Amino acid sequence: MKKVLVIVGPTASGKTDFSLEMAEALHGEIISGDSIQMFRGLDIGSGKIRPEEMRGIPHHLIDTLDPKDHYSVAQFQQDARREIDSCTSFPIIAGGTGLYLKACLYDYQFSTEEGESPADPEFEAMDTETLYELLLKQDPRQAEKIHANNRRRIIRTLTILKRTGTRQSDIVEAQEHRPVYDVWFAGCTMDRAVLHERIARRTQQMIDEGLEEEVRGLLSQGVTFDDLCMRGIGYREWRPYFEGNASVEEVLEDIRKHSRQYARKQYTWLNHQMPVRWFEVLDPADRQRMKEEILAWAKNSNG
Repeated sequence: MKKVLVIVGPTASGKTDFSLEMAEALHGEIISGDSIQMFRGLDIGSGKIRPEEMRGIPHHLIDTLDPKDHYSVAQFQQDARREIDSCTSFPIIAGGTGLYLKACLYDYQFSTEEGESPADPEFEAMDTETLYELLLKQDPRQAEKIHANNRRRIIRTLTILKRTGTRQSDIVEAQEHRPVYDVWFAGCTMDRAVLHERIARRTQQMIDEGLEEEVRGLLSQGVTFDDLCMRGIGYREWRPYFEGNASVEEVLEDIRKHSRQYARKQYTWLNHQMPVRWFEVLDPADRQRMKEEILAWAKNSNG
């Protein structure tokens, strides 16, 4: 199987820098696993790497979509696998959400309804509480995995059941989810207090670099907060500000808070779903140890 290095970790944990370091060591190319970075014009809030920061290393799946485009996890699976399979050097995936990474790296199969079709109008007309009650009745096992306020996922799950006659929990259970590549998961971690301070600094830096103006520009182009691209942390928090119900400082605090919460969820999810090898990214000795282990694995043709 083709080898793929995947570098994961929460926001502000140093994934970008370590991915560049490993790309130089492996003569590799970097594939972004962050779906928001695929949208053109969403640069500051997504932490998108600038061309001058790439060190001449090819980067893929960045700036491939217009802000109004629809995009699904099934499409990401197709796009990311295409980039991996066509890569003539060493493929390195940097960042990304857990579901996107699993879909790309394991044998997930998506039905047309699950991956592409629009939501059923019947469900779109219902309020979220009613939808969740319906999901609890029709697919209780899947309901346990979905937050009661996650309207998009609830509707998608109900739509799959209505159109295919099969519960999503049964679809998931039927798949073995074996890896389709020889994958090394390297996880960037650090002391929680240090991470929180880095998140705070990064959030302030985004404001200083013009995040408010970036969001204002997107809205002036017809983008709305209901569009997929605006649902990521760093963007969705601006809605009350532009509706006249919050200050910039309140937006800043919401971004910091949501980033900290998401970091905790990422650690929990990754520890339960993927064989991540964690290392202290700010500890030179541990960083070097991880680098050497990756290089040894990369050179071993037997995996």
